[in-house]
Amino acid sequence: MKIAVLSRNPRLYSTRRLVEAGQQRGHDMQVIDTLRAYMNIASHKPQIHYRGQALEGFDAVIPRIGASVTFYGCAVLRQFEMMGVYPLNESVAISRSRDKLRALQLLSRKGIGLPVTGFAHSPDDIPDLIQMVGGAPLVIKVLEGTQGMGVVLAETHKAAESVIEAFLGLKQDIMVQEYIQEAGGADIRCFVVGDKVIAAMKRQAKAGEFRSNLHRGGSASLIKITPEERMTAVRAARVMGLNVAGVDILRSNHGPLVMEVNSSPGLEGIETTTGKDVAGMIIQYLEKNAEPGQTRTKGRG
Repeated sequence: MKIAVLSRNPRLYSTRRLVEAGQQRGHDMQVIDTLRAYMNIASHKPQIHYRGQALEGFDAVIPRIGASVTFYGCAVLRQFEMMGVYPLNESVAISRSRDKLRALQLLSRKGIGLPVTGFAHSPDDIPDLIQMVGGAPLVIKVLEGTQGMGVVLAETHKAAESVIEAFLGLKQDIMVQEYIQEAGGADIRCFVVGDKVIAAMKRQAKAGEFRSNLHRGGSASLIKITPEERMTAVRAARVMGLNVAGVDILRSNHGPLVMEVNSSPGLEGIETTTGKDVAGMIIQYLEKNAEPGQTRTKGRG
């Protein structure tokens, strides 16, 4: 197969591993810088051009679209879909998962366990908003943040009010969530491919920190997940419409709670921790499923 990898940087671990895994299995792998691709949106023959040439003959596309280029990246991916190229994750599903509020509303509608979450626009509503999620301590998140940036733990009611006021004053959209004390600064990253959790790791925040992101100095270790956690991760990915996803789960006193569904989960942490060939499993998934015209949305939505 001829497979495109949409990525800004071919030297990134995840991009490199996907290319290696594809080449080992005999596929023609081509890395395309998302922002350098440009499109001809003609109804009779949609095209993508790259470095002065039309991109043709691709069977599948693996989107590795960074959060900062979501809008343009999804437009390029949608164009591939219109050309009949099979996407590992569809543009609609990626857009859905990147909008944190929309993602939580969709998960909530399907009855998937979530931390109690509030969302507000006006500073007048802050005391009631804090009360709504069970009071302090609570977590305040900027909707656009990634890798733990723009996430604050407010330990007292006064601190919560001050931080929320500051964010709203900066015209930032924020979510306020209950703090799951019993999780102890740890979460579980479940790596979903198709309808299976193929690997899982526990991420533990460093001392004095509550964010468990590996980029923030968190540590990763192997973990055995429960059937309920496995089912929750698979259902969350399915609700988002993602074939490949990193689903972050907290262990709470009332069962697994989904924190986030990531549409471009990094491979380095999960492969290093579990010793599994995750990139190879992603390529195998494409081999089984990539057929022309199999995009469910055909670029719509």
